[in-house]
Amino acid sequence: MSVSLATELGVRRLLVAAGQAPSVFNTQPWRFNVVRREFVEMFADPDRRLRISDPRGRNQYVSCGAALFNLRLAVRTSGRRPVVWLLPAPEAEPELLAAVRMGGPLPVPEEYRELYDLIPVRRTSRRPFADRALPRAVRAELRQAAMREGAGLVFLDRHATADTLDCAAIAEEELARDHDYRAELAAWAMPGARYDGLPGYVHGPRPLRDPAPVRDFGRQEGEARFEEHPQLAVLTTMGDRPADWLRAGQALQRVLLVAAGHGVSASFLNQPLDLRDMRKRRDPHHRRGHPQMIIRLGYGLPVARSPRRPAAELETA
Repeated sequence: MSVSLATELGVRRLLVAAGQAPSVFNTQPWRFNVVRREFVEMFADPDRRLRISDPRGRNQYVSCGAALFNLRLAVRTSGRRPVVWLLPAPEAEPELLAAVRMGGPLPVPEEYRELYDLIPVRRTSRRPFADRALPRAVRAELRQAAMREGAGLVFLDRHATADTLDCAAIAEEELARDHDYRAELAAWAMPGARYDGLPGYVHGPRPLRDPAPVRDFGRQEGEARFEEHPQLAVLTTMGDRPADWLRAGQALQRVLLVAAGHGVSASFLNQPLDLRDMRKRRDPHHRRGHPQMIIRLGYGLPVARSPRRPAAELETA
């Protein structure tokens, strides 16, 4: 039996790591079940599903995939091999997204220790970044991180970045006209709505330029000059089904942790993807894959972390 699941402290270590993953609107839409102290099941939490902006559940699966990567990493750094089943019972238990069993003992490479230590360091920053390009070597490492999880990471040139920023602005304007969407966003981003979600201190300032390189969650305070040339990358998968979304989430978290190791911050511009899902529009499939996340990367100052659910709340009874 795995040492990591043999004690309450060991279980807590795994759940704390998983619970620090990024998630859409900071919904943290996951829950876990420890079965016979032998393996951990990860479920989608239906009470935290965004019914309006995420009708397919794609964003929830991507978010849970990020938590799954952290869980795998915590198992791996405990000296065990994580054995993972994605969607083990899709018909009988559709909310069961993955099961992780503690495999045999393995030495822990320094790479995994470093990534694990970066879990609490990683942040989503909606503040200005420096006008400093990511070095080629860093971009190569980030692409490799995505590939290791079965995904792709496409860095956009300035022309494609400008087009994407325009698309994000247009999508945000259309979303803002949707009453149900605004109500759902307010439930997670407005004062007093929830104890977690997106408190005002993580919204960042309002950009002085248009189109904005950050998403407007409705509570931006003050104004600031953002970077002249935002650096965007698109995370892609070859398929566009639930298993692909889980892989996208695992790839996203590996990319973000590797980025954090280089002092690179990130935020997201997923309005075009959300609008696509909401309006059931045809996926703009590219030869490099289906876009799952639009990521803004750069060098910024440290920011506060969004609130996290207590580990005890993440485990089902």
